[in-house]
Amino acid sequence: MRLKLLSPGEMTDDQKQTYDESIAGKRGAPPPPMMAWLNSPEMARHATRLGGFLRFDTLFPAKLSEIAILVTARHFTSHYEWFAHKRLALKGGMDPKIIDDIRDRRTPHFDDPKGQVIYDVAKSLHEGHGLSKALYDEAVKMLTVRGLVEIIGLCGYYTMVSMTLNTFEFELPAGEISELA
Repeated sequence: MRLKLLSPGEMTDDQKQTYDESIAGKRGAPPPPMMAWLNSPEMARHATRLGGFLRFDTLFPAKLSEIAILVTARHFTSHYEWFAHKRLALKGGMDPKIIDDIRDRRTPHFDDPKGQVIYDVAKSLHEGHGLSKALYDEAVKMLTVRGLVEIIGLCGYYTMVSMTLNTFEFELPAGEISELA
């Protein structure tokens, strides 16, 4: 870890307010990247609120939203993000084979066509920097415009999370080994 993370007793009033808000939310604990973002308390406040919305209040259940998050974690080889969200994807009911395929950079097979579109959108956003007309049209038809906006939000937010975790070299919990090469 490149950065000393503050304990609540070391935080300024502004930092502590953001920290307290994060633990009072649906997460129940501060998201790890927020602990780095607290060096910019106002950014931390807005980013953590956005992250809470994207994690819990989009149109999609975890089984689907975690596809976009895992594609993003894999794109950035974000070891901590992968570790955390693989568990959440499994808990949300995602097929372990899909997770393995994303990890190994193979195109997964989805029983749910929405899952396939979310995967295709996330891959295209990261690798192609946008969507073809055909993929855009399919995404709007399958996910709705709101759903597409929320998948873009998931990919963008978790890009910032990945960059934060990678830059400050967040370590996995003791005894855990990264699955990402």
